[in-house]
Formats: sequence, C-alpha cells, structure tokens
Amino acid sequence: MAALVAGGGADALDERDRAAIERLIRVKIPHETPAAPSNELSGWWMAVPAASYEGLFTALDLHDPRPVTCAAGEAAVEGRELQVPDAGGTGGTRSVGRVFITPELDGWRLVFGPFDLLVGDFWDGMVETVERVSAHCGQAQFFFLDDAGGSDVWLVAEDGRVIRQFAAESEPEWEGDPLPWETLAVDDPDFDPEYDDAPPNAGTAGARSACAHLSVDPNAVGPGTDARGHGWLALTAPGIGHGAFPGRLPL
Repeated sequence: MAALVAGGGADALDERDRAAIERLIRVKIPHETPAAPSNELSGWWMAVPAASYEGLFTALDLHDPRPVTCAAGEAAVEGRELQVPDAGGTGGTRSVGRVFITPELDGWRLVFGPFDLLVGDFWDGMVETVERVSAHCGQAQFFFLDDAGGSDVWLVAEDGRVIRQFAAESEPEWEGDPLPWETLAVDDPDFDPEYDDAPPNAGTAGARSACAHLSVDPNAVGPGTDARGHGWLALTAPGIGHGAFPGRLPL
C-alpha cells in the first residue's frame, strides 16, 4: 500500500484501501504533537479564527480538501508546485500547488501554501487577499517575513477591510489605529522626544512578535499548544487530484 501511495498518492488506491489510509490518518491525528511550518528564514502565512475557518475554502478557491496530519501538511507545502496542461487546451501549462490548513491551534487555524498562486503581487496581492479572506472568515491576519530581503510585514483585516498594518523594508511604516496589545514607539524607554521622531501610531512589534499577540506564533507550536480537530490539505486547482504530486507524504 505504501508503494502505491508513493507512486500515485491516495488516488492510486481503490476505495477500500483509500478508506484504510484515511482511517489511519484519523487515528494518528489525536496522538501527534501539533506543529507548523517554520518561518525562520523566509515565509508567509495567514491566521483565521477556528470557528469560521471554513470560509477559507471559498475565499482562496481551494479544492479537494482531505484530512491530514501536521507532519504530512508540513512536508506537502515544502514541495514544489506541479505543472499541468492548461485547462483551455492551448498546449500551455499552469501551476498547481498544495495548501496546508492546520488543526485548530489555541483557537486559530493557520494557512500555508504557495505565495505566487494564492497571493500573487507582493503588496497589492497581500492586501487584497487578507481583505477577501476576512470577508469570508470575519477576521484574517497576514504575515510575511524575508530575512534575506529585509521584508517584515503584518496585516489585520476585519469584515473585508484592513484595520492595522505594518511594513518594513528599510524604514518601518504603520497604518491604522494601534491595537490594545501594542507597545508604541513613543512609549519605548529608549525613545527621546528631543532627538527621535515617530508618528503617534508607530508601534515596536514586527511580524515575529505580532503573531504571538494576534493569534499563534508558528515557531512556538508544540506540546503546550491546545490543538483540536485535524488539518486539511487542499489544492489550488480542481480536477488534478492529490496523486498527481510525486513522492509519498509521511502519515
């Protein structure tokens, strides 16, 4: 069965064997230690309230969702996108990727997947995506980190509108009213009003710190995290099937 899965994923199995694999996954899920992909070097992710996470499937146009362990979800999003024939029959190809939605983690669901397929443009795409997801889920948070390029971004949207955002590549920029947990730059002990200048809404937290206050820090997910339910692995295009992706995911 493992060889069949390696060759064609669960889609290579008949209905009975596929049901056995799915039962095995569901048996393993309650006993696994929750985990999320690391953002140490470069990465992006989103967070939505667990109670309304199902809106993600419509907001991000996700297809063929299947229950998955955290180990399999992490491995899947670390893989490459798949090139498949263009649906229009033009002879060209299109990219398809996998998206991992974590189990409920301390009341939130985190989303990981291919930036180019789910977001697209660096800035306009991030704003449009987080607003669209928040319209379906009530609230959405977007985080982007690139240590090599010096980018550090986080956004919070509610009901289809960004209410707070931070972006830094060289000079940090803040928009929206400070959130209750934020420490403002003007209140920092090292801030000297005689020599330093900062807008009244400027905070001191980048994405790595903000995510822990806003929802969940992916790097802190572990044995102490309150995990409920199971994760999902979905595709960015319909009619492809999970078996199209090469290799075997860990159960």
